Amino acid sequence: MAVSDSPSGGSTPPQQEQQPNKYAFTKPLSLAGPTHADLQRNNELDKFLLDSGLYESNEESAARKEVLHRLDQIVKNWVKQLTRQRGYTDQMVEDANAVIFTFGSYRLGVHGPGVDIDTLCIGPSYVNREEDFFVILHNILAEMEEVSELQPVPDAHVPVMKFKFQGISIDLLYASISLLVVPEDLDISHGSVLYDVDEPTVRSLNGCRVADQILKLVPNVEHFRTALRCLKFWAKRRGVYSNVTGFLGGVNWAILVARICQLYPNAIPSMLVSRFFRVYTQWRWPNPVMLCSIEENELGFPIWDPRRNPRDRFHTMPIITPAYPCMNSSYNVSASTLRVMMEQFRYGNKICDEIELNKAQWSALFQPYIFFEAYKNYLQVDIIASDADDLLAWRGWVESRLRLLTLKIERDTNGMLQCHPYPNEYVDTSKLCAHSAFFMGLQRKEGVRGQEGQQFDIRGTVDEFRQEINMYMYWKPGMDIFVSHVRRKQLPAFVFPGGYKRTRMPRHISHQAEKTGDDATKCYSGSGSGSSERCIKRKSCPEMVDKKPGKPDKRASISPQRLECVSPESCTSKSGGTTQMSIECIEVVRLAGSTTKDANDNCEVKSSDALPGSGLSTEVADMQISEPGFVDTTHDMLKSRSVEIPNENGVLNGDKAQDLALDCLESAETESTNSLSNYKEGDNDTDQRLDKECNFIPRAECSDYVPNASSQNLNCEVSYFI
Repeated sequence: MAVSDSPSGGSTPPQQEQQPNKYAFTKPLSLAGPTHADLQRNNELDKFLLDSGLYESNEESAARKEVLHRLDQIVKNWVKQLTRQRGYTDQMVEDANAVIFTFGSYRLGVHGPGVDIDTLCIGPSYVNREEDFFVILHNILAEMEEVSELQPVPDAHVPVMKFKFQGISIDLLYASISLLVVPEDLDISHGSVLYDVDEPTVRSLNGCRVADQILKLVPNVEHFRTALRCLKFWAKRRGVYSNVTGFLGGVNWAILVARICQLYPNAIPSMLVSRFFRVYTQWRWPNPVMLCSIEENELGFPIWDPRRNPRDRFHTMPIITPAYPCMNSSYNVSASTLRVMMEQFRYGNKICDEIELNKAQWSALFQPYIFFEAYKNYLQVDIIASDADDLLAWRGWVESRLRLLTLKIERDTNGMLQCHPYPNEYVDTSKLCAHSAFFMGLQRKEGVRGQEGQQFDIRGTVDEFRQEINMYMYWKPGMDIFVSHVRRKQLPAFVFPGGYKRTRMPRHISHQAEKTGDDATKCYSGSGSGSSERCIKRKSCPEMVDKKPGKPDKRASISPQRLECVSPESCTSKSGGTTQMSIECIEVVRLAGSTTKDANDNCEVKSSDALPGSGLSTEVADMQISEPGFVDTTHDMLKSRSVEIPNENGVLNGDKAQDLALDCLESAETESTNSLSNYKEGDNDTDQRLDKECNFIPRAECSDYVPNASSQNLNCEVSYFI
């Protein structure tokens, strides 16, 4: 079996701290090693990770190795069976072979208990993906008692088959290489495996090739693993770990952490975690994060190059894979999800600063993000099916397309309405049918005042989204999706722990807010005594009124369609009704730890979910937003810059790259951790020249536009009366 007993898939590269430039294509920011205080914090971090259950037991490790061995035998027998059926000689049948490689967290050595194993099956040229893998091997696995929850996803960007084998989750990819016989000791790091293969195969192979390259490019593998394990845990707690939703997945976090290891080659894990937040709060996206130079190859596969490829100019947060062909592994990130991640990076940076000043413990960094108390308005996406098996496939399809809804809303509102898709899935167990739900926070863009009567209508946006969802090729009767607007006070009980809502916002984090403008709301929080003062909203502003003069009180009613399609009592409704809503001022709300920028806090929400002509609607009285303790969403320092200078041959030359304006970061390391104001003279001119060369445009692109041809969906009118 090709998979190594070591989760890393190979031996640990030699550690040579004396020669840090061996691992990076730019100079490090600091060669400093740990102090006594750093060592103490590192011991505390190790203990915290161990106590948090992030390491699997020896029994679990042995079970994983056994599953991989069994899977290797299954694919070998599968290839021999196909070889025999296709009339090859007995010798060919005997030599026929397939091998299993691992990638992702298991190959990097940072997997924890209960996580899935990313695996790649490499087979000979005459065994294809469409029929042999997704049909014949699928049927073989479906008949095995050890296999459960089998879910093929053939139309994914990287085609995959998901299942559980003896209770262990497996993501299995397939790559057919241009060899009649696959050797047991195949070296996938060699470029020859890419000869005469299609792009889905290249993407499948790249998972293993990238993992190996990452391990070769970090100065200290063990320090890298500990820091990565820590930051993946943090990302999951803060709700920003999900590639499919538009945040970052495992390979993205691995590359980001590996880059910090290169910039601080002698740092230990506690230092790397702190430097991670310090660097990436100052990173000027869409500058790409790269571990090595981008190189071309005679094979001619497309590489990430914003100068040659117009689509690459629209990438919001480029994180480039280190193996040929170099790709942007974070193409799913949108302007909205980048905004959310930047807020979380600033949150992490502030906590790490307090840890270094002995004002906080490591546990404070991993406080869970309270998503359902962060926004006033949400979109609720209910997914239903006739049974659990149908829901598994249907939910996977809908979840994989949710990021498009974010992109479409950004596109159709010119970025004025910001979305925060939450990657967690919620289930209403009171429903009679198989059910799943996802939520998306809504707010208008901060710092932009709406005009009287201004509206953003996303009815067509949701119609278009539903049309694409309904194009699912494996659709079955009973599969349906409903999109509805809910206010925070209307959130269903099943999203809260224990099935009921909190009566008031928890103040689990206490930070003194900064003043961000004349109209800013000031928040003051107590310390030590446990007492805290509420945020004080200025009442003198004439724009801040509780209710419009002369406007009668509003009463709420619930439409039949709302009860029929979303209520716990029934899931047998017919789709096709028109759900209407208008949000008169989607307000800016904050994460814990900062202040507001606008004084536009008066918010009125109207929502009507009604069948055409029914005359029934839901109207909600005016509400005033005065929630304290949320992080400022402004990130003005994010400017469009390029870090690669094309040479006379048009090739991106990494030797000339100025990654993140290293001079700036170097001064920031010694003088400041809060801004990028310490640029040397001439940096701005260089930035402008680089901008002109690569023509970066910091916006998201949605290429999957389908003309709106239906009106059977959500009507969302967003208005600002300020």
